[in-house]
Amino acid sequence: MSNQPAKKKLIVSYQNLTADLKEAILKKYPLGWVNHMIKVKGAGDSYFHAITLDTDEISYLIKVPVKIDQKSDKDDEDFFAESVDMKETEESGNEEEKEQDNDRDRDD
Repeated sequence: MSNQPAKKKLIVSYQNLTADLKEAILKKYPLGWVNHMIKVKGAGDSYFHAITLDTDEISYLIKVPVKIDQKSDKDDEDFFAESVDMKETEESGNEEEKEQDNDRDRDD
């Protein structure tokens, strides 16, 4: 085992961080932390999303705000169904234009 004392562990919300810690997050996650979030189980059925940050003295678990998409699968189905309908309408419109062009060519 190591002779170093164990690091203190803290859970803190992002909005409560000091400017120094926010700067440390920018250094650790220069391209953003969205792909580095972890889902942490809280009390009961609750959970929160967090990122980690370690300093020499403290290991932080930082709660970060997450916007959850409330769209249902039904919304996606409706969107894709409308897209297919629009594509079919465009294709049939193009076929009618081609037929009209062919008729004009024959008349000339």
